[in-house]
Amino acid sequence: MTAVKHMKWWGWGKDGVGFHHEDKPGFAPFVLQAVGLDLGTATAVGEPAFTDISVPASKAPSTLLSALAGITGEDHVTTDDMVRVIHTYGKSLRDLVRIRANVIERAPDVVVYPADEAQVQAIVDAAVSADAVIIPFGGGSNIAGSLEPRKEEERAVISLDLGRLDKLVEIDEESGLARIQAGAQGPDLEAALNARGWTIGHFPDSFTHSTLGGWVATRSSGMQSDKYGDIAEIARGLRMVRPGGTLVLRPLPSTSSGPSVREMILGSEGRLGVITEVTVQVHRIPAKRDVYAYFFPTFEAGIHAMREISESDAAPTITRVSDAPETGFSLATSKDRKGFDKFLAGTVLPGLMRSKGWDLDKICISFIGYEGSVAHAKRQKKLVDAIVKKHGGMGVGKGPGILYDQKKFDTPYLRDFLLDRGAAGDVSETAAPWSKLIQVHDNTVAAANAAYAELGIKGWIMSHLSHSYHSGACLYFTFAFVFGDDPLGEYDVVKKAIQQAFVDNGATISHHHGVGREHSPWLEEDISVEGVAVMSALLEGADPGSNFNPGKIVRAGY
Repeated sequence: MTAVKHMKWWGWGKDGVGFHHEDKPGFAPFVLQAVGLDLGTATAVGEPAFTDISVPASKAPSTLLSALAGITGEDHVTTDDMVRVIHTYGKSLRDLVRIRANVIERAPDVVVYPADEAQVQAIVDAAVSADAVIIPFGGGSNIAGSLEPRKEEERAVISLDLGRLDKLVEIDEESGLARIQAGAQGPDLEAALNARGWTIGHFPDSFTHSTLGGWVATRSSGMQSDKYGDIAEIARGLRMVRPGGTLVLRPLPSTSSGPSVREMILGSEGRLGVITEVTVQVHRIPAKRDVYAYFFPTFEAGIHAMREISESDAAPTITRVSDAPETGFSLATSKDRKGFDKFLAGTVLPGLMRSKGWDLDKICISFIGYEGSVAHAKRQKKLVDAIVKKHGGMGVGKGPGILYDQKKFDTPYLRDFLLDRGAAGDVSETAAPWSKLIQVHDNTVAAANAAYAELGIKGWIMSHLSHSYHSGACLYFTFAFVFGDDPLGEYDVVKKAIQQAFVDNGATISHHHGVGREHSPWLEEDISVEGVAVMSALLEGADPGSNFNPGKIVRAGY
């Protein structure tokens, strides 16, 4: 059988890896205060038994299975229940709650692993000829409901796993362009580029388990997008298999060739075809890379500083500032300090803040990154430091920034930790103009707290600004609460309140996680009724048989 890497079927990441709080003395008290969960008495459930999972029988006809095996070889076609379950959902909270509760209404009927683009083309042609459904699969990290089949789907459903298409094909060093197959996962493609002195500069939270094709299909954004751009800017050309042929977009710096087909494919979530290869912008590995930590007296001061940085001559790679609740969370997840380090963090720094007249319940931590030559990074920091000081902030060195850099991909494991103990932990992210950011933040927090009050539960919401642009920025919210008798019903009340607050206050439904099924109810409010009509016409015209991942992005029919 294929050796393609997959995450564990019931949670995030690798088996045996998880979040631990024993070395973080502030974490348990924080969780008790935030959501009322006592980690000292809470009973943690272990890995569910796969033998308890009811997997719907495969509906794949023998003729289709034979055709697929004839294309890839029998070793790369499977109807194995475990593999089908792995390919049923992504890793959203809704996905994991259902899989742990043995709720699988519809699973892919067969999973196939092509070796190259020619095999992808043959699979697509065979599937469309048999009127089957094709759902492209990368790393399985999606949290917007973009992977699951429609529960009412009567046709055979094929999960087309791109995991064997994972090669760095070539680098055009003169142009700074790299051709990479779509199934390459983040760490593998970055290692291949690093070995030749290059970096893609794209590091989303899901980096360790997501793929290049998935990034393009969902319009992903990375932590260092302030310098390198979102995937929409990084991806310059691509190849996408469609029935009867391959759509090819050459990697041009810019073009005036009518409406942008490249833009149509970005964020299309498998609705238009199967992305097999992407040509991306790459950069030489910088001589210096540092992440510094700062504190601001309030979130508003931090927001204003980030806006001024975006307008200045400074060009940092990361501009991130947490609100007060998230700052409290960050400090609570710090490991136990010893000796003089403990004295500095626990006595000297708070004392300095109090001497400035700061309210320690309102302070906000910020991380700002600098890359480039030694001289360039030094100049950027000097420019930023002056802006931070102007807005009442203070720098505290690289120590916290190093810790942030080390644990930046570990956050999804915390969601599983909470689920094991009967609690929800999830995220919603958005983007808005600078003039609306504080309004969006405050009203979203208020909406979530109103939802908690409606449910009669103790809940938590926190946020940070990231991904700064000339005209605005991304706000990334994390929310948590202890489940009652109806976990998904309660979750829906909170999630809907947050998403509605986004559109009611002039923000978008998603900055970088995509639409899928999770966010599609708000699409009309985001892009207008006519915008949805144009998008629906595109999807219906490009896929009249509704064979490519139907039911995602737009809600009705297709």
